[in-house]
Amino acid sequence: MSRLPLVDPATATGAARDLLAAVQKGLGVTPNMTKAMANSPALLKGYLELSGALAAGALPAATRERLALTVAEENSCSYCLSAHTYLAANVAKLDDDDIKSARHAESADPAVDAALKLAATLLETRGKLNNSALTAARAAGLTDEQIAEVVGHVALNVLTNYFNNAVDVDIDFPVVTAHAHAS
Repeated sequence: MSRLPLVDPATATGAARDLLAAVQKGLGVTPNMTKAMANSPALLKGYLELSGALAAGALPAATRERLALTVAEENSCSYCLSAHTYLAANVAKLDDDDIKSARHAESADPAVDAALKLAATLLETRGKLNNSALTAARAAGLTDEQIAEVVGHVALNVLTNYFNNAVDVDIDFPVVTAHAHAS
């Protein structure tokens, strides 16, 4: 059960009402994560604005979903794994093998693989990349714009992973559980 109340879009007021209405209009649904975030309209607005800005960037939807899966797996966020597995399959049209590989920061596509490896390294080093990580990303064909966006997507997904893990948001997608990670 969610540790914060889920704000009901039908009874929300002010900024929370407007933001939840925008989520519903844009997605056709209002996920529980956004209902929980609506306890702080500032948080929900920040999440939506960063998400929207990055969605208009250089990385295609399939790569963005793979990045979300890599980060969610590393952070053991079952809410985000569930949501992004659903989106990867039904919106980005990734197959089961692509989804499983992304959870392990792997892809058959060299540029996507480099993006996922860069994301995993960012998480592992808490953003303190060494030159070899950037050299490897560029050698695989990532542009500086794409590298910058990988960092942005990692940050966006860490935000949602931490929020969902901390608040224990009720999963409203087909449930996918993170693999056990050694501590």
